[in-house]
Amino acid sequence: MTAKIATFLVMLAFWVVLSGKLDAFHLTLGVLSSLLIAWFSSDLLFFGGDRRSWVRGTIGLALYLPWLLWEILLATLHVAWVAIHPRMYEVIDPQIIRFKTRLKRPISKVALAQSITLTPGTITVDIDEDEFTVFALTNSAAEGCPGSLEPRVAKALEFD
Repeated sequence: MTAKIATFLVMLAFWVVLSGKLDAFHLTLGVLSSLLIAWFSSDLLFFGGDRRSWVRGTIGLALYLPWLLWEILLATLHVAWVAIHPRMYEVIDPQIIRFKTRLKRPISKVALAQSITLTPGTITVDIDEDEFTVFALTNSAAEGCPGSLEPRVAKALEFD
């Protein structure tokens, strides 16, 4: 029941932020939509675990997200530099890389994959058990993958 309530609150907050409308009609639609989503899919947002692991995971993610945003900014600047470089075709070195992860929890693997994809210049192509396949736009992006993302995700979400 706690997962349903938490899902409802998260979905309603997203509704309010994304719609930007607080009149009775739109707020009623938001509440109804959020209730339906919470009823049918709360297990997708909050998958297993006890209360302590959820609290620790929430705190871990709250500390991880600002660092991830900084990394996204740095990668964005790098890709912008590549795009305006006079010899762009010499700098671009697209490649597919594979690496094994030490992460065990499915949520940790998903967080790592999404973090890689959110970082400009890299896209997670596939996850097969413990092996990630990633496309990298440049050699420096490939060398930096997974880099410091994996230990940061582990610190935030691997505590079982």
